[in-house]
Amino acid sequence: MPATFTHAPAETERKEPGIGGKPPFVQRPTGGGGGGGGDDDWAGERKGPRELLLRIRFFVFSAMAADIFFFAILVAIFFARQTGTHMDPRSHEQIGDWHPISLPPILYLNSAFLILSSLTVEMARRHIFREVDVMEEWLGLGRPALNRALPWLGGTLALGALFLTGQAIAWRQLSAQGFAFDRYSTPASYFFYLITGVHAAHLFIGIVGLVICLCALGWLRRIELRQIAVDAMGWYWHTMSFAWMLLLAALVLGQ
Repeated sequence: MPATFTHAPAETERKEPGIGGKPPFVQRPTGGGGGGGGDDDWAGERKGPRELLLRIRFFVFSAMAADIFFFAILVAIFFARQTGTHMDPRSHEQIGDWHPISLPPILYLNSAFLILSSLTVEMARRHIFREVDVMEEWLGLGRPALNRALPWLGGTLALGALFLTGQAIAWRQLSAQGFAFDRYSTPASYFFYLITGVHAAHLFIGIVGLVICLCALGWLRRIELRQIAVDAMGWYWHTMSFAWMLLLAALVLGQ
């Protein structure tokens, strides 16, 4: 009796949320067969791009947790400094030396820019992980996931630059009110420059990282590496937006 051969069923396993999908067949349609690497990397949870994604996320989350802790300490010192006093040489009494300042209104517009940038980077992160587009990239049918994500990343970059520009305008406005950042600064104005300046430095690092990410996306050939780059950038940006909202709330309440 002649032997009967049956085709193996198409593999339909899908990746967990947060990483690209897997094509519905055993091998990628590329030239040459291949042992290790390729699609087999998705099978195990402890190897391949999935493990790299988890490692990068762990590193980013750890660094961001340290940043949030640093900002929390800065805010605690800000509120503690408000109770500072000095002795009046005439009355010999302890009097407070904290004189509130009027926050530049442009800070609220800057906050809107940063919130919008957090939304745009999240849209880019979601598009780079969109399963239908990822499968097309696996099949070699172009780069639809990347093409969908790029405009959102560009919007994030523009909004981030607007935020930093607005912060510079806020510093000039405060200086014009007589609260320049110098040795004559009042405690309130000093902490305003310190808090907003430290956050602006962090966001500038994020902008530099975003520019590097945009450049890298052009020459990274593997979709999973592009996904990891956008994912890490997105979580960093979200953390900076969250930190700014906490810092702004502290500045408003502290005045």
